[in-house]
Amino acid sequence: MRVLIVSGIWPPDVGGPASHAPELAEFLRSRGHAVEAAITADASPAAEHYAVRAVSRRLPVGVRHVAVATLVARRARAADVVYVTSMIGRAALGAALARRPLVVKLTADEAYERARRRGLFAGDLDAFQRHRGGLRVALLRRARDLALRRAAHVFCPSAYLAGLAVSWGLPAERVSVLPNPAPSLPELPPRQELRRRLGVDGPTLVFAGRLTAAKALPVAFAALASTEGVCLLVAGDGPDRQALELEAERLGLAGRVRFLGAQPRERVLALFRAADAALLSSAWENFPHTVVEALAAGTPVIATRVGGVPEVVHDGENGLLVPAGDPEALAAAIRRFLHEPELRARLVAAAKPSVEAISRDAIYGRLEAILAEAVR
Repeated sequence: MRVLIVSGIWPPDVGGPASHAPELAEFLRSRGHAVEAAITADASPAAEHYAVRAVSRRLPVGVRHVAVATLVARRARAADVVYVTSMIGRAALGAALARRPLVVKLTADEAYERARRRGLFAGDLDAFQRHRGGLRVALLRRARDLALRRAAHVFCPSAYLAGLAVSWGLPAERVSVLPNPAPSLPELPPRQELRRRLGVDGPTLVFAGRLTAAKALPVAFAALASTEGVCLLVAGDGPDRQALELEAERLGLAGRVRFLGAQPRERVLALFRAADAALLSSAWENFPHTVVEALAAGTPVIATRVGGVPEVVHDGENGLLVPAGDPEALAAAIRRFLHEPELRARLVAAAKPSVEAISRDAIYGRLEAILAEAVR
């Protein structure tokens, strides 16, 4: 089978899709399939064992979109199936022009994200589903639906997002749930040694991901401001970094919040292993890779009860869940975790076993079968 993987982000970019796409490519190669990738990038990507063809992000937006669709159409002619993790509309157009089947990993409502970026809507994802909006919102939804209906199969990392996709009119038989896989952990030193190496001292939480509005890090900072003696390591970069640094300084957290910038995946896993808990204060989520990575590293998660998060973080079992947008509730959960030794020990013991069923080979094996079915 010849697979063209389309992804808007790719290493050294950070975030779940930046890890997922190349990891899947290596898995498919190990299974004897031919792989090629079509991506967007700020600079030429690192060499891989397969072709990675990039469209520069320096191109103007409209020109870049046409260039991506053209690249996908050209390279799809040499493939049996196109697999896309982002840039779904452009990939759908390119696959249609090449007359090749399309399989989509749906990680977000693109209509919602674009409406927020363009100032057309300011609420959360659930509220957007009920929002009628005007002509521009209707056109965004129409473009989303047309692209997804071109797909032979759409899979979602959470049942939450799969339910939304069906509510948009996608046939239920062409939508399935496929969780993000737990990572294969590198050989990591003992936790105390990692803490010494990474300069982790005292109660420490870790956030890893893109620094965007959806992550609602000001809520985490407000919770931290009312929780004495706790530090937060922020691994990642994004458009909101400067504003977040100013917010941390305004709250008097300059010495307790450390911005580490973008980190390679192995370093993120080491940070999770060294931390007391992972922290996720998001306003909305699908099924975040970093939650699975933290649990796989044996670290409980303190998170907001949004989207697909409760499908992997079970309150009182392998983490603690609180309502979104509530810094007081988040602060109370942090204090409870740190000050109740029996609870903490129970959550730590359950963290790693809770994601053992979603191993990389199991999840990517199911994805391989979906791609083969699309080809047939």
